[in-house]
Amino acid sequence: MNSASLQSASTLPTHLAGEMRSNHAGETGAVWIYKGILTVSRDPAIRLFAEHHLATEQTHLGFFEDWLTSRQKSLLLPLWRLSGFMLGAVSAVGGQNWVYASIEAVETFVVKHYESQYAALDDYGDATLTAAIHRFCSDEADHRDEAGGETQARSGLLKAWCWVVGVGSEQAVKIARRI
Repeated sequence: MNSASLQSASTLPTHLAGEMRSNHAGETGAVWIYKGILTVSRDPAIRLFAEHHLATEQTHLGFFEDWLTSRQKSLLLPLWRLSGFMLGAVSAVGGQNWVYASIEAVETFVVKHYESQYAALDDYGDATLTAAIHRFCSDEADHRDEAGGETQARSGLLKAWCWVVGVGSEQAVKIARRI
């Protein structure tokens, strides 16, 4: 990605600035989900899965870290880190099926969130930013699909957990857009 052609984040319209703030917060949370998984899980397959996806999420986070100004980032980053870590740690305690189901639930939301930005990005007209968001969305869809391919039948408790994960992700975005 050629960041030299990326417009300054200070030129973002208010709506897109909020979306980019929530993207940064979300990628922060994603990094910490995988850190939580890696802290708890000793399962070699889960650790390999988490290490691979952590590297991708760190790349996404690095983009927003380098591009957004400090004033454009969420003031609640410590909360997003803690929330992500706890989501990862709790899912890892549950084992493989919980990890895969949790990641599938998170990434299902994230793909929709990124896709909802496409029209505003097209209107904004920064081809580099648009390409980055499309690439990140594709990566997240790959994560969703990989996790979904590994998920087994879900118990009532796991279904409830995944619902909480989805609703929690949605609420976090609403908050991060503003704060």
